[in-house]
Amino acid sequence: MSKMTLTATASAALLAVGLTASAAAAGWSLPDWLHRSGNNNTTTVADAGGSGGAGGFSAAPAAPLPPTQLPNYRAIVQTQGPAVVGITVAGLHTVNAEDQQGGDAASMPGFGDDPFFRFFRGIPGLRMPPQGAQPFRGQGSGFIISSDGLILTNAHVVREAKQVTVKLTDRREFPAKVLGSDAATDIAVLKVDAKNLPTVQLGDPRQSQVGDWVLAIGAPYGFEQTATQGIVSAKGRSLPGESVVPFIQTDAAVNPGNSGGPLFDASGRVIGVNAQIWSQSGGFQGLAFAIPVDVALHVKDQIVAHGKVDHARLGVTLQDLSAPLASSFGLPSPDGALVSSVTPDSAAAKAGIKAGDVITAVNDQPIHVAGDLSSYVGLARPGDKLKLQIWRDKSHHNETVALGRAERDASEANAGGGGGSLGLAVRPLDRNELRGSGLDHGLLIENVSGPAQLAGVQPGDVLLALNGKPVQNVEQIREVLKSKPAQVALLVARDGQQIFVPVRLG
Repeated sequence: MSKMTLTATASAALLAVGLTASAAAAGWSLPDWLHRSGNNNTTTVADAGGSGGAGGFSAAPAAPLPPTQLPNYRAIVQTQGPAVVGITVAGLHTVNAEDQQGGDAASMPGFGDDPFFRFFRGIPGLRMPPQGAQPFRGQGSGFIISSDGLILTNAHVVREAKQVTVKLTDRREFPAKVLGSDAATDIAVLKVDAKNLPTVQLGDPRQSQVGDWVLAIGAPYGFEQTATQGIVSAKGRSLPGESVVPFIQTDAAVNPGNSGGPLFDASGRVIGVNAQIWSQSGGFQGLAFAIPVDVALHVKDQIVAHGKVDHARLGVTLQDLSAPLASSFGLPSPDGALVSSVTPDSAAAKAGIKAGDVITAVNDQPIHVAGDLSSYVGLARPGDKLKLQIWRDKSHHNETVALGRAERDASEANAGGGGGSLGLAVRPLDRNELRGSGLDHGLLIENVSGPAQLAGVQPGDVLLALNGKPVQNVEQIREVLKSKPAQVALLVARDGQQIFVPVRLG
């Protein structure tokens, strides 16, 4: 399933905030004023022990605070802070010749859209290391959800990490094992060998509303146990390349190093996992995004049980409705997800869904924007049956669809074996799409996961060539991947421009 993505201004970027990163050849020091002792304006938060919580999702909705009463942030930090951990990682990242174009990491072709290299944008003057496998170190955040050492964080925090260390507030450190990670939701599950650890209390993000108070705790730029407060700015946000997650948007200050840390509601229960910011500078500018904790726990359950996560696929390309479009389809309001194309032999095609249909509800839950349906399908399991309400020919119809598997449909390009999966669901462009795009060939990328998603490939891109060879069908992709290359270069068309995107497979 694909969806339309948000468009940023030329100077704005959506940044993963998982690591305060440093390369082996680049260092930086704190400005002098950060070394000074405190003054009369300094506020100190005392430490306290103990916290409650459990590994499962059994949250009780909190009673809303009176309008004149502020949350007791001190109590939240004291009781829940001990369950928030710092995560340090170390590993190797391979830099190839195509990436050595000069300039900083954020401006390099290919790497500017790579979530891994978004970590570096907040470090002024940092330049790319020489070609080859280069060591990296970084720091993120996480939180303990079970007393025997189960920890949630972001997938991009532990990406390519060979060593993962978890540090508690009492200064104990533990080596951590990555039980599994899911690029589609950006959630990873860690395990440390310890007992009787403090745990957070889990809340229900469905009970939180726009305007509610929130508190974030994490390690921005390595400053552990930093607490920042704000409000819920919006709910159900769909972000570029993130079709599965209905993000919670907040204005709590979140910066590189905060990723994987918890977002608490006013009663001290975790409702989200801080993940990304929208920024022109690489630092916080008022827009932060958290993954709802029920989404994270859904992923955690699959990882703990199976070591991986299976996502469902409907097999449609969606777009939001505008008022003029809704009027042309005879709809009273621009609510729903407009189907712009249907993948042949997909679950949607088998259910009789057609281009031009507007999906207005799923399992009797209303669909307001395309992202609502994308999230619903992406968090379902392959084989699940959904009841869709469809607006067609100015009347409602009901269809039941059995969902397919996101990464194992016939239209997806998998390398298999040691080469891994490229993570693309593609289909040929039809005659009208070719004419409208001005292209003479290409494969429309409908769904992205795994390595391709991590490299910044987006649904809606058109794949033109693989390792310099033009592609017009899936078999040509499989032919290139038979040799199990460690890395491939994709040439894609996006927004009227052609760009090369390096994708690491090995």
